[in-house]
Amino acid sequence: MPIDNWTNHIAIAITVTDADGIITEMNPASIATFASDGGAELIGSDVLACHPEPSRTKLALMFQDHRPNHYTIRKKGQKKIIHQLPLVKDGVFGGYVEISIPIPDHLPHFDRD
Repeated sequence: MPIDNWTNHIAIAITVTDADGIITEMNPASIATFASDGGAELIGSDVLACHPEPSRTKLALMFQDHRPNHYTIRKKGQKKIIHQLPLVKDGVFGGYVEISIPIPDHLPHFDRD
């Protein structure tokens, strides 16, 4: 089921898993992004099964270590930055949220020290 809040109206893909790696939530942009892989039908499935090697092994280690991961990709001509962040409540690991944000090819950078 899609998340029923502001995330339904933003052009970024948000996917949430529980601590066991089961996909629990996808917003509409995430469902559209992964439509060819099953879209909303992915809810309830193991996120590791959705990734080929070597991504699967890296993701499995992230679930053990609860560490964040950040990288960029290009998919269907669109560059995106991916943030995979651990969800922690009251000191207890609860899973991950993956946020996929479309970005331009040339992104300005500003040092604000």
